[in-house]
Amino acid sequence: MGAHEAIRHPWLVALEQSGLGASMRESMLLYPLVEVLHILGFITLFAGIAVFDLRVLGFGRNLMPAHLARFCIPLAGAGLGLAIAMGLLLFSTEATHLAANPAFQFKLGLIGLGLLNVVIFHSVKWGNAASWGAVPPWPARFSAALSLLAWTGAVVFGRLIAYL
Repeated sequence: MGAHEAIRHPWLVALEQSGLGASMRESMLLYPLVEVLHILGFITLFAGIAVFDLRVLGFGRNLMPAHLARFCIPLAGAGLGLAIAMGLLLFSTEATHLAANPAFQFKLGLIGLGLLNVVIFHSVKWGNAASWGAVPPWPARFSAALSLLAWTGAVVFGRLIAYL
């Protein structure tokens, strides 16, 4: 881990010193298992998002966006749930150091951007894939491009956590 200072907020210290944090650090099997599940969660999340967003951007025009949405959105949601749950377990091992890690901070910011984009996309009229013609409206395409950038960035910065 990089040379940045730890953030010593009481709740971060308590989480790190909890039985959960200790178990995660001390088990030879638990940490690697949780890490693999976290990665599988992000793979599942990204796969669902990427397939749908690429269709919105114009790839695979023979695929109906509404049909893809019914498959891809729940898949992405399940991946997000798994990634968050396992990410919280991983965070408990070094909460004070991770909170100060710039790559971790960027990752969380990009996840926040990606989630905000999802909320906006699904709460406006143009976000309804069943109402689109052959070409999705430009705001949907912009949202899809932003989504791909945010989630790709989250994956990249997640990988960089170990190096910063």
